[in-house]
Amino acid sequence: MPDQLTTWQRVREQVPWRDVVPHLQTPVHAVRDGFAAHAMIGEHQRRQSLLLAAYDDVRCTAATGAGLTPDLTARWNAMLRGIPAAGFRRGPAFAKNGRDRYGLHTDTRQRYESCLSQAADPTIPVAARTARTYLDVAFFHPYVDGNARLAGLVMHFMLLRAGVELDEAHPILTTVRRADDPDGAAGLARLVHGIAAATHRRWLRSATPDRQAHPP
Repeated sequence: MPDQLTTWQRVREQVPWRDVVPHLQTPVHAVRDGFAAHAMIGEHQRRQSLLLAAYDDVRCTAATGAGLTPDLTARWNAMLRGIPAAGFRRGPAFAKNGRDRYGLHTDTRQRYESCLSQAADPTIPVAARTARTYLDVAFFHPYVDGNARLAGLVMHFMLLRAGVELDEAHPILTTVRRADDPDGAAGLARLVHGIAAATHRRWLRSATPDRQAHPP
């Protein structure tokens, strides 16, 4: 089976992340929490509770200005799975009912850490950085379970750390992504940027006349 992680690492370098979307004007405020609203849809009660608890930790950590690290992603993965600790996977991983395989190489952990460190690059618009890191988590598939939910948490950590709230997350978190699709990766960045811009417009419309006269 093709190694989707190797494919993604090649495709990752093909996307013009600096140019695919403009920089957002921040902060971006939301009339509702889009991730919390998404978490309430279609989840079993225990899984929903664990996901929301992990999200609370994401919000608190983002408020401290902390950088994204493997230790943080391991902590959030353990929280959303309800286990004491989550270690990096020790073998190949599979997803989509076994159709996708993610290989494990001698440098996979180091590459994962390097990709997470690039999430702080201010020269790349936050929507593009967020999309890239979301896909990094999805295709590195660092843990044996919970990687899709973790990718959503990481996405919101990066946005919140940059002062960006979303009032809608469902279209981002429910679309199946392909490792071999550079246009799809760029499209994800445009989707994040578009929802953020729309979130700000909706917040302005719902705000008081004073806020409308003096937007952030």
